Amino acid sequence: MTAFVDGFAASVVAWQKTRGRNDLPWQASQDPYRVWLSEIMLQQTQVVTVRAYFTRFVERFPTVADLAVASLDDVLGLWSGLGYYSRARNLHQCAQDIVALHKGQFPQTAQSLQTLPGIGRSTAAAIASLCFGERVAILDANVRRVVTRLLCFDADPGRTSNERALWDAASKLLPQPEDTRSTMAGYTQGMMDLGAMVCLPKDPRCGECPVQAFCQAQAQGSQHNYPVRKRKIKRSSESIWLLWLRTDSGLVWLSKRPTPGVWAGLHCLPLHTSLYELTRQVPDPLRQELHALPAFTHVLTHKDLDLHPLCLTVQDTTSCWGEGRWVGLSELARLGLPAPIRKLLLKSPEFPGAA
Repeated sequence: MTAFVDGFAASVVAWQKTRGRNDLPWQASQDPYRVWLSEIMLQQTQVVTVRAYFTRFVERFPTVADLAVASLDDVLGLWSGLGYYSRARNLHQCAQDIVALHKGQFPQTAQSLQTLPGIGRSTAAAIASLCFGERVAILDANVRRVVTRLLCFDADPGRTSNERALWDAASKLLPQPEDTRSTMAGYTQGMMDLGAMVCLPKDPRCGECPVQAFCQAQAQGSQHNYPVRKRKIKRSSESIWLLWLRTDSGLVWLSKRPTPGVWAGLHCLPLHTSLYELTRQVPDPLRQELHALPAFTHVLTHKDLDLHPLCLTVQDTTSCWGEGRWVGLSELARLGLPAPIRKLLLKSPEFPGAA
């Protein structure tokens, strides 16, 4: 087994140096702030999308201390469009905890990193191994696929006992303890790169794989059987009616979404569960002026949101429409908005001044 592990780990490290991804913006240094930021952004999001967001974030918040003193609205504003907004809220809280509890320095072990908001086991291991050389396994979605195919791991990883077994298996594949810190970083990056570039979900490029000689699934021709598929979660749908209050001058009424709930912490048009509920918020003389726009669907992970926007142009900005405030176009572009609301407000010809 030792020879197998040594050969496997060495192959991963050698391949990563010459064929892996070595030009990602967060790889310029072993700065844990940049690695942490990239790992959080890459959860549920492709690298091609993350690149631009990462660059904007580090330009605006160059250090963890800069992020910690920023307002949550500023953080959500930069995050807007990236989705899974709990990541941004945890990111902000984590930065504040690092400054308050760790004097602005990231803990150097995976175990300590896991005590911080939004940092799970795999993310903690990625930071600890890439930045501090800790000998610890990661198991994100890409690496999980590599390991299950490599070992023909045929148990459902959704079960707790099987997940523990998979973690144990991934840990046994690590480079030997006497290997250098840079070797551990190269191995971790190499495993992520293999999953992202070669060991693909539908069309694995086994002919290009540097560890195909070690892969049991490749030998059996059973790559597509791994990882074992967990039971599918039934998708649901929800209908939401949006009240788009605006003025001729380009002001729009926004309220901040409560936590928890859909789009928690973001600025949004007032949401209603039915057309009847929406119209009840509008005074009788104005109801005839409501203008329905085409409905559209916004797809979340396990739910489809069927959105029904209705516009109403008002002249009186002194009236109160519940909790919220009037916002101008220049401020609107900086606020944290749900992606479909941002698109509706900033891209629609219905909005005066929209692009």
